[in-house]
Amino acid sequence: ASTDSAPTLADRDVDTIVIATRHDAHARQVVAALRAGKHVFCEKPLCLSLDELSEIESAAASRPSQVLMVGFNRRFSPQIVKMKALLDSVREPKSFIMTVNAGAIPREHWTQDRAVGGGRIIGEGCHFIDLLRHLAGAEIVQTSAVALGLHPAIGVTDDKASLTLRFADGSVGTVHYLANGDKGFP
Repeated sequence: ASTDSAPTLADRDVDTIVIATRHDAHARQVVAALRAGKHVFCEKPLCLSLDELSEIESAAASRPSQVLMVGFNRRFSPQIVKMKALLDSVREPKSFIMTVNAGAIPREHWTQDRAVGGGRIIGEGCHFIDLLRHLAGAEIVQTSAVALGLHPAIGVTDDKASLTLRFADGSVGTVHYLANGDKGFP
């Protein structure tokens, strides 16, 4: 583990880099590791913008033998493995509704800063988007999102949203990502 990546990237004995830094550093570090010839495991999110994603795609495409993996771990839980096996036998579009009781994080927390953390939907909600895509087994072809409206009692609305995903096979999924749910609700 290091805070200085240059010696690690230059070390020929190191073949894999794990990126577990703040979100705004991920894209730059992923691209540097790929260009250095390393396999990469990046904790989510992979990046914060479409421009960063394009740069990562370009770096990865020029090195097809390298593995780039994002730390989407929800799909590996035993319950999801079982759910996926059951859903794989369904040969028609599916409808998913997922409620995430994320818990409140103060407005000042780095994950709420769009430039550093990307906000909670990009920084954490991406887990559930990936999970629904995995369960559907099809590409996302359309998205829409709406956050709670502005209100004096709510300091942050970006972490209280409903996301709707349409999949190539006709399936539809909705993620209700809420940071204002009661702690008594799981």
